[in-house]
Parts: sequence; structure tokens; C-alpha cells
Amino acid sequence: MTATLRTRAVHAGRDDLTDLGVHAAPLDLSTTYPSRDSVEESGRIDEFASTGSLSGLPVYGRLSNPTVERFEKALAELEGFEDAVAFATGMAAVSASLLAAVAQGKRHVVAVRPVYGCTDHMLTSGLLGTEVTWADPEDVAAALRPDTGLVLLETPANPTLREVDIAGIVRAAGEVPVLVDNTFATPVLQRPGRHGARFVLHSATKFLGGHGDVMGGVVACGAEDAGMLRQIRFATGGVLHPLAGYMLLRGLSTLPLRVNAASATAAELVERLRGHANVSAVHYPSVGGPLIAFEVDGDPHALIGAVRLITPAVSLGSVDSLIQHPASISHRIVAEEDRRGAGVTDRLIRMSVGLEDVEDLWHDLDQALKAC
Repeated sequence: MTATLRTRAVHAGRDDLTDLGVHAAPLDLSTTYPSRDSVEESGRIDEFASTGSLSGLPVYGRLSNPTVERFEKALAELEGFEDAVAFATGMAAVSASLLAAVAQGKRHVVAVRPVYGCTDHMLTSGLLGTEVTWADPEDVAAALRPDTGLVLLETPANPTLREVDIAGIVRAAGEVPVLVDNTFATPVLQRPGRHGARFVLHSATKFLGGHGDVMGGVVACGAEDAGMLRQIRFATGGVLHPLAGYMLLRGLSTLPLRVNAASATAAELVERLRGHANVSAVHYPSVGGPLIAFEVDGDPHALIGAVRLITPAVSLGSVDSLIQHPASISHRIVAEEDRRGAGVTDRLIRMSVGLEDVEDLWHDLDQALKAC
């Protein structure tokens, strides 16, 4: 019998623990690993230099770490990929994905707005030597060039929750690999690899960690692509700390429970917001999820200042509900014209629903909406 995602989330990355005689996954904090056989060690380094993979014992923490590898293995399994590579942050994962294309002589990126503000800024600024063409989903094929190395999108998108047909984008991209940021949906609600995406990226800081106390990023992909990403991670140093890997592995075990519970609360709040006198529009994706976006008739800053139970802070995916004004924080770095063109209006609010009782959340939202 094939185990469900809920079961696999509990056991992924831990299937050898019984044989090891332990119950909790080991935490390996070593930065370096001794070896009396330097000839054998040099062979492993040569292997990594040519393939990006490392067999046998670890050598150095910037090449690999056993605890981080457990998290990578677990996330790859949940997303349905052969491999995954973890990074210090979500933006480090984005950077490595772009640099992988540049390293292969493919510096052009086609991207679909909106995306996270810092991703937008990195692409628009060309800081990593890339050049971007922003395209609507129906225009992706026309935007491709011989030097296009990546098609990048988020769905549901940050912060408007706009959805994009992943399979349609994959068809339009042809031989060009497609990267889908799956941070908002998580593998609980969608698995982009099933629709042909070659890379699936997460800001692990959000739902994968789930408690607002660990930062990380991860890209699920095939073994060959993972080798390239590991070589870039080694060269640039954007490694995930082993303690973060340990905490993210622990977070995965409750991921389906947290996402499904928060999604049910979010769906109820959406229905109530649609009938509120001070809300002019509500955005909620068909895939569901714990994220809500809505536009207020009054002053959005007054709403942010008026919440008492809900945490007024950037980020998302924690056990507590967070609310923020994207035009002021998460997407402030995006040029105003581009921001508004992507649907990020000055009255848009993004809320990440946590695990609180729906009535308590609604009471706080209602009184804050009346204040604005």
C-alpha cells in the first residue's frame, strides 16, 4: 500500500532510525569531518567537483551535512522528486537557481508577476547577471529566446494569490525548464512536479518550518540538477545550518495537519470577509490554503495598527496568524508602477491564517476593519 502524504510527512527522512537504535533524528553540528585516509578523501572531493554529489563519509560542512540531508530527502519525497537541495534562506535558493542557468550560458529568464518582492527585485536589477522578461501566462512562449534558461513563477502568487496553470506554462516553455515557487501551497495542496515543473522551490522559513523560528530555502529537482545546485551552494556558501535542518525536518512531520487546519479556518474567514462592509474585494485561490488577500475601503495602515490577537508582521506560515500591508513591506522594493501593474494595490492586505480559533480571529479582524 502506498502511504498517504500525511503518513509520509511523519516518516520521510527518518526511515533508518530504528536500525540506528534512536527515535529522534540525530543532530550533527560538525563543521569538519576527520579522515586518516587523505587519498580516499581527495577522491571524494574530485567526485563532488565533477558531479555535485558526495559518496561515503562527509568531508566538510559546506559540502554536505547528514542532518540537512535528512531534510532534503524528506522534502524531495513529499514533492515527488529524486532529490532536493537546501539553502540558508529562500532567497539563497532563488539565487542558486538563477546562477545555475547563468553557469550554463542561459542568462535570460522569463517570469510571471506577481512574485515575492525580493525575487522581483533580484530579477529586475540583474544583480546576478540575469536579464528578465516579465510576461503574462499567455505570452510566455513568445517571450522565450535562445538564451532563456528558466521560466519562473509563483502559484498561488505572493501577495495577490493569483493562480497560474502550471501545465500550460510547461507546454509553453518547451525545452526551457520551469521553476515553480510552491511556498504558499506546499506539497499538501499541490505538487508542481506532477504538472511538469523541473524545479520546485520553497521558502522553508514559512510553512515547512511552521513556527516562525527557523530560516531556510529548498529546491526539489532531479539528481543532475541537484548536483549543479550543490556546486553553486558550495561555491557561494549559502548552506543551511544543521540545527535549521533539524527543525525543518521536525516541521515537516506536522505540515499536513497545520496546513489543512489553517486552510479550513481561512475558508471560513473568506466567506465572512466577502460580506463585510469595509472590504471591497477578497482574493482566495481555488487550491485553497491558509493565505487570504483582501482590499479594504478605508485606511489599510489603520487596520494593521488595530489588530490585537493577529500578529502585524511580515512573513507567513506560522502557527500564529500574521497580517501585513504588502505595498509597504514585502513588495516595497518593487517599483510602484510594476507593483500596481501586478495587482498589488495600496489597499491590499495579506493575511496568513494560523491555528487560532476562527471566532477569535474573526472578532479581531472585524474590530480592526471597523477601525480602518
